[in-house]
Amino acid sequence: MLASASLWFKLSAIQEALARQSLDATTAAVEGRTLAKSAQDTVQQIVSRQALLETRLNEVALQRGQLEELIQSLSRSRDDNLVSDVDSALRLAQQQANLTGSLEPLLAALKSAEQRVQRSAQPRLTLLLRALAKDIERVKSANVADTPSLLIKLDELVRLVDELPFANAVATVGSSPKVGSATATTRPLKSEESMTPQTGTGVMAAWPEWLRKIASAVRHEARSLVRVSRIDAPEAALLSPEQSFFARENLKLQLLNARLALLARQFDITRRDLDSASRLASRYFDLQSRTVLQAQSLLVQLQTQLKTAAQPRIDDSLAALATLSVAPSK
Repeated sequence: MLASASLWFKLSAIQEALARQSLDATTAAVEGRTLAKSAQDTVQQIVSRQALLETRLNEVALQRGQLEELIQSLSRSRDDNLVSDVDSALRLAQQQANLTGSLEPLLAALKSAEQRVQRSAQPRLTLLLRALAKDIERVKSANVADTPSLLIKLDELVRLVDELPFANAVATVGSSPKVGSATATTRPLKSEESMTPQTGTGVMAAWPEWLRKIASAVRHEARSLVRVSRIDAPEAALLSPEQSFFARENLKLQLLNARLALLARQFDITRRDLDSASRLASRYFDLQSRTVLQAQSLLVQLQTQLKTAAQPRIDDSLAALATLSVAPSK
């Protein structure tokens, strides 16, 4: 009996221990499942967050790419606008210089364009910067004729046209003496003085004073009726009075056309009109007249000054701008 009771107590103790262990194991299992579920929820949250972060990272990368593309587009647009503005400013300044005859607007536009290109600090604009510097030096060293003085000389020529004698014009009494023939009017006086002593003992010495004066005037007038001169251009000798009027007016028109061409800065046309006027004056007018020689001298001076009257061109800068406007910016 004692052994059975002892065994029973031992079995009861073992059962209680097993029950406690089972309870502990159940509790641990419950806690394990709870922890596992919590861990699983945490992992799901981490995965969700990771997916969200990856999505946001992709969005940031896309926005960064769009921003870089926008910056490049803005940079290209700024360069293109700069090239367009410089081209328009230079062309406008060149037209203004051609109209006014002054190089100051063109030089100011070139310097302003050079400063703008330097501030942009773009490597692709280096070629334009060199072209601008070259054109600035060309404009600074250019010599342009004084347009107001040329216009004054042309006005003086137009005024002298009415006073120019033709080569076939008959000399009138009291007219201005010609170059090379200044002694022509004194020769009859000398001949008369030399003849007076010889005829003093003759018939004329016995004539009254008034009669001698009349005879001397008649003799002088008879000598002036016949004139012998050399005219190299036959068309000048055959020029009629009506044709003389039109020749003089044609010379005026040539000079006025040259004046208009000079005001329009068309120097080639001005030179052609002056050459035509010079040939017309040499062909039909008396080259021994002082007035004609003065007009010829003014024509030579005008043609000489017009040789340096051409406006400097800025072809290098315009060519560089055309190249930049066609080439795509990188």
